[in-house]
Amino acid sequence: MFPHGEEFTRQDTLRGTITPERAWWDLQYYHLEVKVDPDTKSLSGKNTVKYKVLEDPKRMQIDLQAPMKLIKAEQDGAELEIEHEGNAHFITLKAAQPIGEEKELALTFSGTPVEAIRPPWDGGLTWQKDSNGLHFIANSNQGIGASIWWPNKDHGYDEPDQGVLMSVTVPEDLMDVSNGRLIGTDHDKEAKTKTYHWEVKNPINNYGININVGDYVHFGEKYKGEKGELDMDYYVLRENLKKAKKQFEDAPKMMEAFEHWFGPYPFYEDSYKLVEAPYLGMEHQSSVTYGNAYANGYLGRDLSGTGWGLKFDFIIIHESGHEWFANNITYRDVADMWIHESFTAYSENLFLDYFYGKEASKEYVLGTRMAISNDIPIIGTYNVNSEGSGDMYYKGANMLHTIRQIVNDDEKWRSILRGLNEEFYHKTVSTRQIESYISQKVGINLTPVFNQYLRDIRIPIFSYNIMDGELFYRWENVVVGFEMPVKIYVDGKEMSLKPTQRWQQVEVLQENAKISVDENYYVGSFNISGN
Repeated sequence: MFPHGEEFTRQDTLRGTITPERAWWDLQYYHLEVKVDPDTKSLSGKNTVKYKVLEDPKRMQIDLQAPMKLIKAEQDGAELEIEHEGNAHFITLKAAQPIGEEKELALTFSGTPVEAIRPPWDGGLTWQKDSNGLHFIANSNQGIGASIWWPNKDHGYDEPDQGVLMSVTVPEDLMDVSNGRLIGTDHDKEAKTKTYHWEVKNPINNYGININVGDYVHFGEKYKGEKGELDMDYYVLRENLKKAKKQFEDAPKMMEAFEHWFGPYPFYEDSYKLVEAPYLGMEHQSSVTYGNAYANGYLGRDLSGTGWGLKFDFIIIHESGHEWFANNITYRDVADMWIHESFTAYSENLFLDYFYGKEASKEYVLGTRMAISNDIPIIGTYNVNSEGSGDMYYKGANMLHTIRQIVNDDEKWRSILRGLNEEFYHKTVSTRQIESYISQKVGINLTPVFNQYLRDIRIPIFSYNIMDGELFYRWENVVVGFEMPVKIYVDGKEMSLKPTQRWQQVEVLQENAKISVDENYYVGSFNISGN
């Protein structure tokens, strides 16, 4: 029985597990060549996979989801046998695979990929047209996986260490914008197509690889950041250039705030881009997609209900925050998606903190509590490609805000956030690694706190009573072993306590003292006397 009562299939296991057919080889590099045919809504191409042999090889697992078809696999000029099992394809190798050696495999594919109905929440390709009747196309596939449109090793634990080269062929009246830097363009006048070559130097997660096809115009700027000069480039539909030049002023502000809190932008070699897309937006590495209607807030709404959410463009800030938490630090298993979403939702109020102050930051993050459901745990089920609760956004952000109160030293807290991005630079990680790092740097075992907020759905209750001038207090509604320091106010006077699940007491003198818990802690309170 799975922990949350779910049911999973063999396909879920093949997708979510580091199978023997995945474990023996270490991904080094992709060269993804893809031709986009807007009229038939189809893709075709070849992905050349470079890998290092780690141990005696089994068969190789490559993922590609129907209705896309893996047509052929070749190595050293020989065509290889492919066994198809749903979305997993097992390739039998012929050539010797010496341990430590790098090898290449060429995968030919084609088909009409799943069309996204409600992007970016359900994955696939989006095929639209702009107001001038020109094609406007993009992929978004975080949940469903990159194998929805191209063949790859579709598991978060392994990224191409040497990066990716993308060669995308589109009709000559359109442009493709993908990850990394544009290193060349080929024009086939006879076929009336152009091929854009985009190179990524850094490791990149599969779901972050993207194509964006449209009638783009470009503008940009140089940002003087912590690691030197950073190219910040913007690609928008021709019709939106004027609006974009105004709205994208949030981009360098974002960079300033997040380099302060999280450390240097992790992909200077690949530049930073904002690219207009025919859906709300996504965190594609070095190619952040944008579709927020050139308005502040989330499609013009303030998700916190406080007014502070209208001080910034939600998509620019949130999706760019993922460059640090998702693209720099990436989960090994999708069950740990909170590592991406909790920190990035939290980045929204850190942006406000940097530009508008700590009170604005507080009001915003507390305001987002109205979006918390406390339905299922934030951490999902491992090894079956299963996400946890959507509470990973704002419950996760409020958990981090609570830990900031425990630290009670903003410079130390900032050093922990920056330290995470240094310690796990360009790495895939587990929840346990993140928990251990934070606990170590805070100097407190925060495992019970993480257990409470990530693995349980209950909110801690600070229970108390006053008798004979003594305040009796403890935690209730909590996991076994829960201990968390908390700040309270006794008739407005601050007091720091370290409650456990056992009753403790402290002298307060006033028999009818008014007790309140600092609202920055995501907890409830209950006076057992009913007063």
